[in-house]
Amino acid sequence: MYLDLFRLKELPFRLSPDPQFLYLSKHHARAKAYMESTIWFTDGFVVITGEIGAGKTTLIESFLRELDKDVVVAQINQTQISPLGFLQGLLVQFGFSPFKMNKAELLATINSFLVEQYAAGRKVVLVIDEAQNLSSRVLEEVRLLSGVETTKDKTLRIILAGQPELNDKLDSPEMVQLAQRIRLRFHLTPLSREDCSAYILHRLEIAGAGGRSIFSESALGLVHRYTGGVPRLINTLSDTSMMSAFAIDKDTVDEAEVKAAVDELQWVEYAARTNRMQRAEMVVPVLRHISPDTVLGRIYVATDGRTVAEKELKLGRLLVGRTSENDLQIDSKYVSRHHCQITVTLEGTVVEDLNSTNGLVCRGKRVRRQLLKDGDVIVIGQHTLSYVDERPNTPRGPTDTGSGDTNATGSHEMLSANPESGSGPH
Repeated sequence: MYLDLFRLKELPFRLSPDPQFLYLSKHHARAKAYMESTIWFTDGFVVITGEIGAGKTTLIESFLRELDKDVVVAQINQTQISPLGFLQGLLVQFGFSPFKMNKAELLATINSFLVEQYAAGRKVVLVIDEAQNLSSRVLEEVRLLSGVETTKDKTLRIILAGQPELNDKLDSPEMVQLAQRIRLRFHLTPLSREDCSAYILHRLEIAGAGGRSIFSESALGLVHRYTGGVPRLINTLSDTSMMSAFAIDKDTVDEAEVKAAVDELQWVEYAARTNRMQRAEMVVPVLRHISPDTVLGRIYVATDGRTVAEKELKLGRLLVGRTSENDLQIDSKYVSRHHCQITVTLEGTVVEDLNSTNGLVCRGKRVRRQLLKDGDVIVIGQHTLSYVDERPNTPRGPTDTGSGDTNATGSHEMLSANPESGSGPH
């Protein structure tokens, strides 16, 4: 990699939500302060929203890392679940094994646990990430839990974090009772031009830049123009720009390297990209009001030409990797701990490499980020992930998927659609 060339101690632009690299813009600092307020106020809960890649998960990880020892935390990241699954998942976070309990037993156990923690002087915080995927029935369970109280105080502090659709859901007529319990609500906006530059310089400094100017001013401006100030996009473009400089043995990044990275990623300027998405929304209005539980596609995992797993794709993010905290686990030495993520939106499905060791191959070439078409095949090590788009009005037909090495070794490897998701890419 480029660490030696740039004289850095570690990679500055990983996509994993590492609190060490957190840059607190004015907006991010305010959102974090709202989270921290839940420790002191128990009447109601906090809602934090932001676009994909705005930094919500990193804020959550930073907030959780700084909590005192007297705070008990339950963190829910897999949100496409039933009410029963939600209650079971909550108790698992509290250290119980609840899978043989009926609903009444689950609720009684949760209530008793919350009251016991309050009596012992401990605070309990529930953090739900990707909360826009929660069904109305699960949100009703959240509302009921927020009402568990002693004679003086509520016993559970709640933080909901999610994409902007979460606000739409909370503002719907059937969620009036829940919305009335919201104490604070904040929306994370993209970084300004100045904050974007400060963000890049901050991450480089944490990685060991030692005050050296690695990105030129013109390069910093170009990064903002193509990313719109969205932190995850900034990470992707900055990392690819440094790779472009590394390829020509250059220890600084100028406009030329950023432009080369933009060409590799096949990006357009952020303003043009969002405008194009808005036009696409006009073409497919049938997708505007779909349920979060609607299946928009499927991933079929194969090894040695044999399908071994299938995963439904709904709105949200799907993590793919070697360990069990991923949504889709592929237990293979050729697969990284968190190998890639598949993001499903109303506009399309995108696969993105999470700085894995062996990378992704799609349509015959290695890719960092790829908008998938119906029939695309992604090669990960010795496995293939075949994508089927099930959106309404999606043209059907095979695409040029390339070849790639898909032969398996014949070893017995575990592949599973895991119901418990990790906190973010690593």
